Amino acid sequence: MPLLVRRYFQAFSGITMIGIGVAFNYMANLGLGPWGVLHDGISKTINITYGQAGILTSLLALLLWIPLKQKPGIATIFDAFWIGLTADFVINIIPIAGSIYVQITYLITGITLIGAGTAIYVGGDLGAGPRDGIMVGLEQLGFKIGNARTLLELVAFSIGFLLGGKIGIASVVIVLSIGRVLQFFMPYFDIRSES
Repeated sequence: MPLLVRRYFQAFSGITMIGIGVAFNYMANLGLGPWGVLHDGISKTINITYGQAGILTSLLALLLWIPLKQKPGIATIFDAFWIGLTADFVINIIPIAGSIYVQITYLITGITLIGAGTAIYVGGDLGAGPRDGIMVGLEQLGFKIGNARTLLELVAFSIGFLLGGKIGIASVVIVLSIGRVLQFFMPYFDIRSES
């Protein structure tokens, strides 16, 4: 497969996987990760769907790229809209988890899809997602990238919590696991250094 075709395929498939994973985590009903808590809080506060809140958050995050001098790629724009649209679609076709076994299955499915999907789309190197661009911009200002990510996660979680976003045991599990899943899959899909 030609490299450019592979890059676009990875962007589309990875971002789609993230949207499906977000929906599974939402429907597990065990709590959400930091950005999910924010999206849930926003959706409850201004009466929009969970996916629409994700899109709104993406657009607001892109405004922060201006002072941070970040430049979007095609995957940036695709990420901003497609994850929310995909999540809303899947939320409307899968049932909410009715037992602890289904909740755990949904949670594991969601975490795996988000981690692997992130590795696939980031590895394709067609631009960072809106939230990841803020992290990179803060790194360029002198923050260590891990500290920048932690700061963003804390801000998103705190605002979402104050807005009534859904928190629970999965909130902790998601924070502790998605990075590890991403790290596991990244070597298989990372074509950033190829030209």
